Amino acid sequence: MSNVAMLSQVAAFIDRRHGCFIDGQWQFADGPTIAVVDPATGQTLCETLDAPAELVERAVQSSHAAFKSGVWSGLRPADRERILLNFTRLVEEHGEELAQLETLSQGKSINMARALDVNATVEFMRYMSGWATKIEGQTFDVSIPLPPGTTFTTFTKREPVGVVVGIVPWNFPLMIAAWKLMPALATGCTVVIKPAMETPLTAMRLAELALEAGIPAGVFNVVTGGGASVGGALTAHPLVSKVSFTGSTVVGKTVGVACMANMTRFALELGGKNPMILLADADVEKAIQGAILGGLLNNGQVCAAASRFYVHRSIHDQFVEGLAAVVSAMPIGAGMNCEAAINPLVSRKQQQSVLKHIELAKREGARVVCGGELLEGEGFYVQPTVLADVDHSMAVAREEVFGPVLAVIAFDDEEAMIELANDNPYGLAASLWTNDLSKAMNLVPRIEAGTVWVNAHVLLDPAMPFGGVKQSGMGREFGRTVIEAYTELKSVCIAHCLQTL
Repeated sequence: MSNVAMLSQVAAFIDRRHGCFIDGQWQFADGPTIAVVDPATGQTLCETLDAPAELVERAVQSSHAAFKSGVWSGLRPADRERILLNFTRLVEEHGEELAQLETLSQGKSINMARALDVNATVEFMRYMSGWATKIEGQTFDVSIPLPPGTTFTTFTKREPVGVVVGIVPWNFPLMIAAWKLMPALATGCTVVIKPAMETPLTAMRLAELALEAGIPAGVFNVVTGGGASVGGALTAHPLVSKVSFTGSTVVGKTVGVACMANMTRFALELGGKNPMILLADADVEKAIQGAILGGLLNNGQVCAAASRFYVHRSIHDQFVEGLAAVVSAMPIGAGMNCEAAINPLVSRKQQQSVLKHIELAKREGARVVCGGELLEGEGFYVQPTVLADVDHSMAVAREEVFGPVLAVIAFDDEEAMIELANDNPYGLAASLWTNDLSKAMNLVPRIEAGTVWVNAHVLLDPAMPFGGVKQSGMGREFGRTVIEAYTELKSVCIAHCLQTL
């Protein structure tokens, strides 16, 4: 198998003393550190700072001062766009470096880190950069002039909300950091990013590239550390105007409660238990490929991953057999191995959690068609697993696994199936597989999910809003919607041409 050699600049970055990036420079402190572990080996790559309260405070104050000064929000929109495009260019130029940092700390395939974590991030950044010059308001005619005879010119304008905190998960550290960073910067906000403690390296490097691109000191700060301590302090800070959180539903609820204490705006992109529905006329071969991409992308560590498969009984056996044949043939190895299709999970904790889900499914009566075993040795591997004879009541059909586990459920009646697909507290995403356009158009509105794909799964685009309903969160990433979420709408009403009564 072909292993990618670590770049010298990647090794040098890992070997540094790591701190928090505040006001355009690295800030250090004595105290606890957090190990960043290579999931392929279980060995520590480096240690990052578990930021003490004084550094968290300094980061918020720095972003607040930068916002109030107008050093970023006061620029011409065209200048913000130009700097953000320069930032995008630097990320693209340092793509291999960022991809390797992502793979080494998260465990994912270097192929995916290059194609998705870097290349898709660059496309998103380029798209969002353009929004800096396209933020607009509306004009209105006043229907009830007071006093009578007065003429009014009325309009709205969008203004940046202020200091934004972005809390980033460990499954796509670079990409989701950019999801939060770029629209906030495009609107003129300042940003503090808190990366996951397991995977902070790419966000830290991103901050250096932002400064190099011309983004002023204090506009983009990065604070590392634990979620409860550092994340909790950031979400509760009175100078923070908006919090954007991506992560588990349990933690997301605590973020929302903390924000409400200060009436801080917040957006939550949370967990999912996403159904993939195959009607009787579905193209089984295409659906199998969709299940591999939708269910095993990033080793199943995707909030929008397909994890429960409702398959019409007439094609159930064909789908299960075909899926298991492909899954069982997928090579397993380290993320830096170009030929490996399945890679380690992010941590020992996540590995054990996934294995517990598989064991519980077995006890509840699910049949393991392939996989389901711990791979002994170094690293945090779990064999990709296909489960059949799954009942809707089983935990594996109801709870988010966040690993390479595909649970197949047979159905006969479409009406009953739709009820089962919706019978879940989550509502992030779903996919429907059919060649009948009429059925697709009739069923899509009935599926309770923020995104419904037809004959595809996990496709995201910078222009297409993404987010969930029910326990999968509130608010949307991407497109005009997210730009508007980082702005405050101000109404302006000007009286003129006053007439003497």
